[in-house]
Amino acid sequence: MKVIGIKFKEGGKIYFFAPNEGEEYEAGMQVVVETSKGLEFAAVAYPPREVDESEVVQPLKPIVRIATEKDIEQVKRNLERKPQAMKLAQEKIEKHNLAMKLIDCEFAFDGSKVIFYFSAESRVDFRDLVKDLASAFHIRIELRQVGIRDETRLLGGIAPCGRECCCAGAMCDFKKVSIKMAKVQGLSLNPGKISGLCGRLMCCLSYENDYYSEVYKKMPKVGSEVSTPDGKGTVASVNMLKLVVRVKQEKDGSLTYKDYPLDSIRFRGKKGAEEEEPEDFEEEIAEETDVRENRADAGERAERRERQNRPERNKKREPADAPAPEKAAQGEPRERGGRDKRRRNRKHKKENAAPSGERKPNESQAGERRSNPPRQEAKRGEPRGEE
Repeated sequence: MKVIGIKFKEGGKIYFFAPNEGEEYEAGMQVVVETSKGLEFAAVAYPPREVDESEVVQPLKPIVRIATEKDIEQVKRNLERKPQAMKLAQEKIEKHNLAMKLIDCEFAFDGSKVIFYFSAESRVDFRDLVKDLASAFHIRIELRQVGIRDETRLLGGIAPCGRECCCAGAMCDFKKVSIKMAKVQGLSLNPGKISGLCGRLMCCLSYENDYYSEVYKKMPKVGSEVSTPDGKGTVASVNMLKLVVRVKQEKDGSLTYKDYPLDSIRFRGKKGAEEEEPEDFEEEIAEETDVRENRADAGERAERRERQNRPERNKKREPADAPAPEKAAQGEPRERGGRDKRRRNRKHKKENAAPSGERKPNESQAGERRSNPPRQEAKRGEPRGEE
């Protein structure tokens, strides 16, 4: 099947369209195509070529026409409206105090719609903002929230290598990148050295990952012992591009370093080199603080479950023939020490107290110490004996 490659943005994804018969197309030529969003202005990525039908997403739409001078003027007018639209949208965002960062805006080819791209840490309720923008532009308004990688792709920038960011100029789609790729390539695992402007792992790690993965299985591990034509030594470093191994050897009490081709040394193969390690396709390095918080939360949950199950375990440990604990009588306070005993004694004294004006024998000595016995008194009604 003959198709033509079309891209809508510089460095964007390439889509297949059906070329019109009798028209010649060249790379970089500007055309107008029809999509699900309507008519759009695009550029030719490569001229017509034959591809397998399995690679084409049906139905294949045709190219409407080659761009004319009128179409190019329409695109220029849309670009001229962009700065004023960005300024007005930013003012409306500040007016509504929305926690969102405006990144870019784009007018439709026919000028019937404007799309605003923004980033935010969470979902944003921008319904009132859309109403204000619609009353200001009098056209259809669309807001799209993008991720941090898409933000860098839209804004562009200079990468740590000194060139334009791969996502903005050389990548059609985002590829999965893992920390394992950096380990295989022998790079430093410092996040500042293997992260791009977006703070995620650099996209270029996936470019030569297939080559490094194959060579990594053939190279000895740093610090392992190898046999060289000059004797045994320890691997100090490896060069995967030149297939050279630097070996550290000790001779006559001194250390020497020498480079050997990979074919001239012998070493024990890596354990599990043939087995594929599980891929971890995380798009950023997990910080140690998150790991510690997860462990702390798990520990708290385990401790909470242990406290809840502790009474049940204590009941199981008691013997079956153990007597049941006596229950306290209703209304009687539970003894929990000397304080409760004193409170109970005072309550007992009040209940047994004599009517006013009368005093029970030995009641006056209630507060005396036990070492002093109470004096003996004559019975009531009998004369007191003379001493």
